[in-house]
Amino acid sequence: MSEQPDSPAPAAPSDFIRDIVAADVAAKRYTGIVTRFPPEPNGYLHIGHAKSICLNFGIAREHNGRCNLRFDDTNPAKEEIEYVESITADVRWLIAGWADHCLGFKAKGAHPGETTVNGQPDYYLGPVDPSGLRSQVSGLSAEPFFASDYFDQLYAYAVELIKRGKAYVCDLSPEDTEQYRGAPDKPGRDSPFRNRSVAENLDLFARMKAGEFPDGARSLRSKIDMASPNMWLRDPLLYRIRHLTHYHAGAHCLYPLYDYAHCLSDYLEGVSHSLCSLEFVPHRPLYDWILESLGLPRALPHQYEFAKLVPTYTLLSKRNILRLVQEKVVTGWDDPRLPTLSGLRRRGIPASAIRKFVIGVGVTTFNSVTEIAVLEHAIREELNTAAVRRLAVLRPVKLVLTNIPAGEVIECDATNNPQDESPTTRKVALTREVFIESDDFAEVPPPKYFRLKPGGEVRLKYACIIKLDEIVKDAAGAVTELRCTADLTTRAGGPNVDRKVKGTIHWVSATHCIDAEVRLYDRLFNVAEPGSADDFLKVVNPKSLETVIAKLETSLATAKHSERYQFERLGYFALDQDSTPDSRRIFNRTISLKDTWAK
Repeated sequence: MSEQPDSPAPAAPSDFIRDIVAADVAAKRYTGIVTRFPPEPNGYLHIGHAKSICLNFGIAREHNGRCNLRFDDTNPAKEEIEYVESITADVRWLIAGWADHCLGFKAKGAHPGETTVNGQPDYYLGPVDPSGLRSQVSGLSAEPFFASDYFDQLYAYAVELIKRGKAYVCDLSPEDTEQYRGAPDKPGRDSPFRNRSVAENLDLFARMKAGEFPDGARSLRSKIDMASPNMWLRDPLLYRIRHLTHYHAGAHCLYPLYDYAHCLSDYLEGVSHSLCSLEFVPHRPLYDWILESLGLPRALPHQYEFAKLVPTYTLLSKRNILRLVQEKVVTGWDDPRLPTLSGLRRRGIPASAIRKFVIGVGVTTFNSVTEIAVLEHAIREELNTAAVRRLAVLRPVKLVLTNIPAGEVIECDATNNPQDESPTTRKVALTREVFIESDDFAEVPPPKYFRLKPGGEVRLKYACIIKLDEIVKDAAGAVTELRCTADLTTRAGGPNVDRKVKGTIHWVSATHCIDAEVRLYDRLFNVAEPGSADDFLKVVNPKSLETVIAKLETSLATAKHSERYQFERLGYFALDQDSTPDSRRIFNRTISLKDTWAK
């Protein structure tokens, strides 16, 4: 389902962060609004990340600004190019037709360049021209930003901190460093190496970079306050020795820590507003301290925090999702039952529905849980408008219309999308033999049952009224065939088209249909807060996936991956990525027509 860049957008949302940005714009604190989405490439994005993506790109979009996609890749032990590629694809999919004109990419292989600001040397890495971004990306001349492309400049900034007496090389082991740090109710102790001379610190730091020392032998620490009530200000580490090969930057011996690289990466890219989740509130003083300690000449970025998105019936922890994958509860990171963006996309959920959901949840500073039904409502609302209607039977039983001769084909007009301003139609074939859903028939019906029953009448949608005359069973007593009479005078244009019956059911011709594998996905967990269970694997919904071989109208033989379909009376479906024209069609149920979980 494609989205048009010029589609009308709803009014911009309002929240405390947008109020801050608006005040900064009014005060002309920055030359432009620049945000960033900075994931670490150590897993797949999930719907929680969608909130940050939409907030950062939304603010850039509202102020004619830019949002850089940057990989904060300073931990080579856990990062892989697979995640870079999947994250890039997810971000581009989520913002397509909405904020892709705000996407910040840099020239491939580019590093910060030296410039002069107010007579002072400075470093900056800007984006490529947004107007040519799409062709440049496809031509491999543009790429996302990478913190690892800043390793040289980050090292130079660390040297400057040492020269200013604000950083020192520490020989404490990782275990001793943690012990010296103290506790929230107990001040820390100064490292015995805290008062090394600038010259000695510079010498040792250079030797650390050269690879002279083993992993963990030394670290570079900031010199702040070991008695600070904020644990993150007790001389936090800036660099540690790790002899590892980086997926993007190659072999290195020395790697910066996230808190150090994060704020300086923001500065090097000209970011104005650095938006983080609430767990980074205590990190903000360190963010500011590093930037302010270097005497940088340009306007400094500022960090602001907001609450994460936590939907019910989901797990968003990468560690927990990895366990689901490793223990084969799901088929992979893009399993349609997972809350990963690649899984949601494969399931057929439109990006516009995800944006509507996460934007509608709002931006606050208090943690809360959001009902997954809110997302499901947004999905149904989007698909009701966009999905084309088709006929499909998931659990077929044969029905014979005894008064239609074998081989005769009666063409019926079926509406493609009643939500269109000018709905179009297609032809579907009514033949002697058709399939209906097995649960649209009851030999012993319950009270107020308006579908097919002995002696009863229903309308075959788009066709005519039929009456059940006979039930055929096999030797075991199972129903094999329903024999009916079709009242062809009730067809469109017929003299009795207005005759009313209480039930209408869907169907497909038995001779004009295709077989397809249909995967009926549902919520992965059967409790609202699976993370609260002793073992979340014990609350996995055993009915989260059912696979059936269905009968579909023939037009679905040419179904497109970009289209979304409503199988009438059943739900919304999308062609799976594994489905090819040369094999049996595979469809995923995106969502049912109604909320079957509502109490």
